[in-house]
Amino acid sequence: MRERDRKPKFHRFEGAGKRPEKRPSPGRDAGRKGSKAPWRGREGAADDTVILYGWHTVTAALANPRRRIRKLLLTENAARRLAEEKIETRVTPEIVRPGVIDQRLGPDAVHQGMLAEADPLRSPDIDTLPQDGIVLVLDQITDPHNVGAIMRSAAAFAVKAIVTTARHSPEATGVLAKSASGALELVPLVTVQNLARALTEMNDRGFMTVGLDSAGDQNLSAVELNRPLALVLGAEGKGLRQLTRETCSIVARLDMPGEIKSLNVSNAAVLALYIGASRLGLMG
Repeated sequence: MRERDRKPKFHRFEGAGKRPEKRPSPGRDAGRKGSKAPWRGREGAADDTVILYGWHTVTAALANPRRRIRKLLLTENAARRLAEEKIETRVTPEIVRPGVIDQRLGPDAVHQGMLAEADPLRSPDIDTLPQDGIVLVLDQITDPHNVGAIMRSAAAFAVKAIVTTARHSPEATGVLAKSASGALELVPLVTVQNLARALTEMNDRGFMTVGLDSAGDQNLSAVELNRPLALVLGAEGKGLRQLTRETCSIVARLDMPGEIKSLNVSNAAVLALYIGASRLGLMG
């Protein structure tokens, strides 16, 4: 995957340049209080079906009691491996040739002989966020590879939740789930209709909300960080939106010594998480 050379106006965490997966419009009830607008799958399945493929992604879903598996396609080799590792499938799998899964996903998908159709996981409410540790907030990050990589890093750093917008964000299915390598089952996703309102509520509940932007007043490593901490990452190329910047408690930058001063947003997330976890004493 090749990055495009860009000169973003504000935020310098560049995206991977890949066109985001399209998502259907939210239903008529999506904006109502208390509604759970799941991210939905589309690869040859019903609109509310999540598509999961690949060994780590599917086995993590099988191990998650909160994930309802509707259908499981396996090649003979994949079925044999599951049996050898004593992994329960929870549903009776359909044994198919690899080409059947290729037809569903496309020839470039590395599915390792496994495809599952599942129900989406429920989105927790913003007021249920744990008030300890770190939460990530994604401001309209649209590339599913980037969001998946961020989720994988979030799981590695024991992030309590990821907050994202119901619109202008990729579906928690397909490419994102594969890139997350099982983290979709480990890190709760909180979807909100209005990010600034959600950040305001987090501020009121005692979160230190730190927006990451190369134009920030302070270097993140020099900021006195407190729990609960919310690290806010902006969209590829565009960075943090103006209202998001204004709602954060502080806007900080990531200083780097090399000639290249910009980072892919998923790499920036790893660096910010390492700094945050280290400063908060969460590294062991």
